[in-house]
Amino acid sequence: MLLSFENVSLHYSPGHKVLDDVSFTLEDAGFYFLTGPSGAGKSTLLRLIYQSEQPSKGKIRLFGEWLSGKSRARQADLRRRMGIVFQDFRLIPHLTAWENAALPLRLGDSSEAYIQRHSRELLEWVGLGKRLDAYPTELSGGEQQRVAIARAVVARPRLLLADEPTGNVDDHTALKLFHLFDELNKLGTAVILATHQNHLVESFCKPALHLQGGRLVSFTPKAA
Repeated sequence: MLLSFENVSLHYSPGHKVLDDVSFTLEDAGFYFLTGPSGAGKSTLLRLIYQSEQPSKGKIRLFGEWLSGKSRARQADLRRRMGIVFQDFRLIPHLTAWENAALPLRLGDSSEAYIQRHSRELLEWVGLGKRLDAYPTELSGGEQQRVAIARAVVARPRLLLADEPTGNVDDHTALKLFHLFDELNKLGTAVILATHQNHLVESFCKPALHLQGGRLVSFTPKAA
């Protein structure tokens, strides 16, 4: 079991629930879409998994551990098992593509030779082998997103969270990125991908959790 939510709610003020009594269980090494319109609670749910938010009610279990009451050190350890792709990329502007991709490895104890080799190999794998030394401002939106994906998976996370990763690219590029996530999943990384692009989700035969107004209104085992 990868993740479970048990009657999880989050509210910032009385009467304003961002998530309302959400329950589900996801299996390890799976690929799951998280769908719903803007404001449905998709990003909030991902932040709860990443522990940048805490639930107002209910319990969350990740990697076999309950998340409530964890020390900062234990939270950091759990986060190191995850990669996250933000909608706004969050690349460091004064670093090149490969330097951005290598950042998670530099925070660990990997050798310099491994850091350089593995980060460059990943960028080649996502189609940026000729853009290693380009800075973010020199890259297109789709290229920046692929750097962000490489950075998110360079340390071989057990779980990848992707928050609207295709919101800033055209449908053709978005579909290519979806296929990249699918390939990553086949290598053993679990994927939870939040998107409002249902017409693209329908191209993949994957389970989908659909949020509406902060509630989980459906959990389909496969896309229609």
